[in-house]
Amino acid sequence: MSAITVNFPDRFIDNAKVMSKGQITIPKDVRAVLGLDTGSRVTFIVEKGSVRMVNSAVYAMQMIQAEMAGEGDKAGITSEGEVNSIVKEIRSEGE
Repeated sequence: MSAITVNFPDRFIDNAKVMSKGQITIPKDVRAVLGLDTGSRVTFIVEKGSVRMVNSAVYAMQMIQAEMAGEGDKAGITSEGEVNSIVKEIRSEGE
């Protein structure tokens, strides 16, 4: 996925027509904000009668980061160098 710099306001409104099979075309401005390209996947989050549509790859990464928050501290890992050493050690075990 390519990096996109977008200068849109924090809030704008756009709309799309629902076709007979439930399909819509995501407006170009919305695709740009979400960083969606052909083949990208989206996730719909329904909360309290509202729906948010997010880039699935970005959402998955946010969920992983939230789940892993604080795990380095719990394991006593204090630097990126320590992480790199652990990864090298694990990779060499597989050889």
